Amino acid sequence: MSRHMRTTIRLDDALLTQAKREASRRHETLTALIEQGLRLILARSRPVKRHATIVIPVSSATGGTLPGVDLNDSAVILDILEGRR
Repeated sequence: MSRHMRTTIRLDDALLTQAKREASRRHETLTALIEQGLRLILARSRPVKRHATIVIPVSSATGGTLPGVDLNDSAVILDILEGRR
C-alpha cells in the first residue's frame, strides 16, 4: 500500500515553468518529475560501498600466477584466497 502526503513547496517562477515544461515533454506529472529529482539527489548522497581489494597470488620467480591458480576458474581463486587450498 502506497502512502502519499500532500505538502506545499515554494519554487522560483522560472524554475516552476521549466519543470512544468519538462514534465509535459516527458508525458508525466509535475509531481512525478519532482519525485524523480529528489530520488536522484538522495541516492547521490548515500555513501558508496567500497569493496575490499582482492590480491591474486603472484609467483616471484616467474612473474605469473602461482601454480594451481586458473584465472578462468573463479571458484578455485576464491578457495585459494580464503585459504581452503
